[in-house]
Amino acid sequence: MEVSEEARPTEGGPGDRDLIRRMCRENLTWGAPLILSELLLLGHEVAESTVDKYMIRQPKPPSQNWRTFLENHVGQIAAADFFTVPTITFRVLYVFLVLRHDRRRSFTSNVTSHPTAHWAAQQIVEAFPFEEKRRFMLRDRDGIYGPQFRDRVEHMGMTKCSSPSGLRGKALMSSDWSAQFVASA
Repeated sequence: MEVSEEARPTEGGPGDRDLIRRMCRENLTWGAPLILSELLLLGHEVAESTVDKYMIRQPKPPSQNWRTFLENHVGQIAAADFFTVPTITFRVLYVFLVLRHDRRRSFTSNVTSHPTAHWAAQQIVEAFPFEEKRRFMLRDRDGIYGPQFRDRVEHMGMTKCSSPSGLRGKALMSSDWSAQFVASA
């Protein structure tokens, strides 16, 4: 079945374009379907694609990037990370470090030769006694932060923030910093 030219909505003239743009400016939350229905009620026969074509696109508000988040919440952030220390007997020790971002000081650190999610969760509890907890807990995407660790952080009322995807596989605290920490400890 073919639609005749008379029944097909028109491309819209200059008056229709101005009206579409005016409706967009005055009704910021309206999309093309709603503007189209209003135009049809006013007797303007245009296609939805025409409305979409001539709509004024509202700029999206800028979202907060990772750096801005860190600057805005520096007093409420703690970061947790593991790093390794080889011993003279060729064993590997895992150091769990919790860092305060506002002062770049260590909250706590502990060492184990066999880290588990349960052990890491217990370290978080010991790092934040009573009301000293932070609002955000930054951590990388290491598998050691299992369900027990995630549940414990959530139960303490802290929001978990994994490292951004661009840092995947890299430590939240650079190895240079952790090396300086170990040398000074």
